[in-house]
Amino acid sequence: MIIKYLIVALLIAIMISLGSGLYFMFTDKGQTKRMVNSLTVRVALSVLLFVLLFIAWYFGLIQPHGVMPG
Repeated sequence: MIIKYLIVALLIAIMISLGSGLYFMFTDKGQTKRMVNSLTVRVALSVLLFVLLFIAWYFGLIQPHGVMPG
């Protein structure tokens, strides 16, 4: 059950990082590298989430299903 909370937390962190990249894009106007750093964090979190999903599936912590199971 904790794995599901971890997945949701990573998704929220990805959205926050994406939002901060958008904010820095409009406020910095290319003067700093804060937007690039923010989007780098987003990509790293996305890769971490992808790896976490595969590990959780491998160990049976989550079960994949179709769009309309049953």
